[in-house]
This record gives sequence, structure tokens and C-alpha cells, in this order.
Amino acid sequence: MTESILAPLSSESQIRISCDNQEGSTSVFDSLISEVDTMTTDKPLNIQLPQSDDNLLRDGVYTEITQGVIRKKLSKMRHLVVKSAILPSYLDEIFPRMLDLFSPQKVVYNGGIANVKEWKISCYLEVMSGGVPTTNPNLELRDLFLPLLETCDKLFIEWYRQQKACNNNSVMKKMKVNGNDGELQVNRLMTFITRYTPNPGEQALLKHIDGAGKVDGSVVIALPMDRWSSTLEVNSFDGHGGGLTFWDGRGRQEIHYDTRVGDVCFIDRAVWHQADPITKGTRWALVIFYTIQ
Repeated sequence: MTESILAPLSSESQIRISCDNQEGSTSVFDSLISEVDTMTTDKPLNIQLPQSDDNLLRDGVYTEITQGVIRKKLSKMRHLVVKSAILPSYLDEIFPRMLDLFSPQKVVYNGGIANVKEWKISCYLEVMSGGVPTTNPNLELRDLFLPLLETCDKLFIEWYRQQKACNNNSVMKKMKVNGNDGELQVNRLMTFITRYTPNPGEQALLKHIDGAGKVDGSVVIALPMDRWSSTLEVNSFDGHGGGLTFWDGRGRQEIHYDTRVGDVCFIDRAVWHQADPITKGTRWALVIFYTIQ
């Protein structure tokens, strides 16, 4: 079923909210945000959103992306977290098979990531041309996650289109070149699953920029707590750290999110962030790096 954004706003109003963020306009923005928050079926916007898979997404995710981008732009922020966007029941269904297939690969990065040169807690599903960072991606794990990856492509396109609505000289030009219907084309540059544990070197991925700033954006999906390899009491990290922290917006504010299963985080190019340390249990995440074609 195709989902439409329904709101008593014109598309011109939506673009103005995104672009006209100037000092002294706070009251205008607050009024418009209030309208977005009370989206109704009175007057639909002329925006057709992608086909969604009912087995993967909860209702209203695309609408929340639009609302969220508007709010973040008011604070000059270039990331967005949508809570429980992917149905936990779907992730629970594929998680036991993921545990069977997961095999971490040791990767040595030139210069390191967040001061970690040897990374050995991720399993790579898709890699860059030339076999970077590994020549042996886990194709079985990729096949298991392919429906989710394709859904994330659609979500990322919608978020990126909204996020870059003002960049007429870049994003809009690419849209015209790559599709008669004005759709962006994306490429999954790298995809991997990471397992964090309390062990030294495995607790976190501290402050960093994805792809050394060479990706156009990324998506992080919080996977379930492991209730299959051991008891939830053993594997839960509740109350023992975890989540995501961003340094973004005016003055690079520090913003923390206590992410849980199904949460989807969209990250723009060169935004500083980290996977916060855990001191107990295990935490799993799926990460996708994107480039815009």
C-alpha cells in the first residue's frame, strides 16, 4: 500500500519550513510545526511515498521522517532517529539465523576508526569495489538481510530527499539526471553487522565520522537484544550503557539516544557520532553506508 503524507500544508509551505530557517522566525516555525504535528486527512500533500512492506515497517514511518526532518532543520541538525521504525517482530524472526551466520572479520584500517586500528567485532555483508575492507563478505548473511536492506534504501532516499530539499544545485540536479520521475538513486557502499560486548576493544565505537566523510549518508538499525544464545538476563545491556550520541546542530550539541530494537537512525555526511559503551550484555546493530549516484 502506498502511503501519502496528509496535512493542511502546501508543498511550498513544507519547503519554506525546510529552507527559511532565519533568526527572528521562531514563532512562524512553531506555528508551522504545530500544523505538521496535527496532520489530518483534510488536504493531502501531493507527495507519493514508496511502497512499504507490511512485514517490515510499522505504520506512519514515512510521515515521521518528514516531521522529524523539519524539526531537526530548525536546530541545524543533520541526523534523525525514528523509534521502532522496523517491526521488532520481523527482526526477532531473522535474529536466530543471524546468530548462526554471524562471523566477525578482523579488519585493519589505515589510520584507524575512532583510534581503533584493528576492528574485529563486525561481519561484512557488502563491501566496496576492490574488496575493501574485506575480500570475503558474508553472502548468506546478506541474503538473509536483503529485504531489510532494500526497505532501508527506500527510507534513506525519503530522508535524504527531505534533508536536502534546499540543495537545488546538487540533489535536485541528480534527481533530474537519474530518473524521469525525480527519484534519487542510491548505492549501498558498505553494509555490516556489529556486536558490542563489555570486552576490551569491543564495548563501543567512540566519536567518529562514517566513512571518513566520504559517504553521502548512513543508516544504523538497532537489532534485538539476544534472547537466543543465552538468557536475556545475561545478554541485556539495559541500565549498562549503549545507545547513540551525536554532536550536531548549532554549537555541535551533544545529543544522546537510548536506542532499542527497530530504531532507525539516519546520519548525514560528516556528522560526528558514536556508539556508546556498554558494560554488560551484548548490543547488535546493522550499519549501511550510502552514496548518491
